[in-house]
Amino acid sequence: MANISYKDAGVDIDAGNNFVEAIKSDVKSTFDKNVIGGIGSFAGAYALPTGYKEPVILSATDGVGTKLKLAIESNKFNTVGIDLVAMCVNDLICNFGTPMFFLDYYATGKLVPENAKDVVAGIAEGCRRSECSLVGGETAEMPGMYANDDFDLAGFAVGIAERSEMDTVSNVKEGQVILALPSSGVHSNGYSLVRKLFFDKLDMSLDSDFQGKPLVDTLLEPTRIYVKEFKANRDKITALAHITGGGIIENLPRVLPEGMRAQVSKESIKTLPVFDFMSDYIDEEEMYRTFNMGVGMVLVVEGENVEDICANTDAYVIGAMIKGEKGVDLI
Repeated sequence: MANISYKDAGVDIDAGNNFVEAIKSDVKSTFDKNVIGGIGSFAGAYALPTGYKEPVILSATDGVGTKLKLAIESNKFNTVGIDLVAMCVNDLICNFGTPMFFLDYYATGKLVPENAKDVVAGIAEGCRRSECSLVGGETAEMPGMYANDDFDLAGFAVGIAERSEMDTVSNVKEGQVILALPSSGVHSNGYSLVRKLFFDKLDMSLDSDFQGKPLVDTLLEPTRIYVKEFKANRDKITALAHITGGGIIENLPRVLPEGMRAQVSKESIKTLPVFDFMSDYIDEEEMYRTFNMGVGMVLVVEGENVEDICANTDAYVIGAMIKGEKGVDLI
């Protein structure tokens, strides 16, 4: 009986090594002055930034969900890495954390180096947009665990915050103004429902025309990253809420103290065409409990800061804080 190798079992070590070489330039493009060492060690090293009185380390982890199925089916892999970074760093800034570095985990049934390189290029682009360094990652080739074309992603972001700035909940008061920063699209939540509607109920395809371009382009539009807007306006922001799964209704209360209620005007929300279209087939309540509806990040601010923030960003007013049971009124 002939001997067998790891490659016979479905794992190509040489392909993995070639992949690592291929991504080095993208990874290095994200490095800042605090990165210690290079690529290939057992762990990534990052020097703590100076200037903090009581520095607190924050961490966030997330994935991309079934949006990955669309990337696989369309053979477009260069945007989901941006989604991966966005879902993590957008959470960090809600605790007033500045992203420092990022790590990724890429698991697949069979490593296709050119596809994986596109994914990592997207991750690197997400890191550049969020001004954090990609200091490490792991690629796992697991035949039998995943079908050959399938893969999954997980991301891990680490940030730093001043301890005194982290307690944003207690700073939310009656009369403060609620601002919306627009989303770039569906972002990375609700894709099981998206796929059910477009492809099962409406029998559309990835190439179907939607608003003058292929549907897949709209559905794979990467999640917007709000780090730069946060950094530019942090001294004028009272609280932030990243609007992900659960929508405004479930995410905004996470930054509210007891006895404070958010009153949000639905008419003020600038919904995107993709949500307007889906609303013809999905109940309004379900839409607002599943999707961001065009609002990717909510800012709670003092009235005196509204004009400056809106001048510096594309933020706009959607409501105000009132006294009442903790929660959200969509009026």
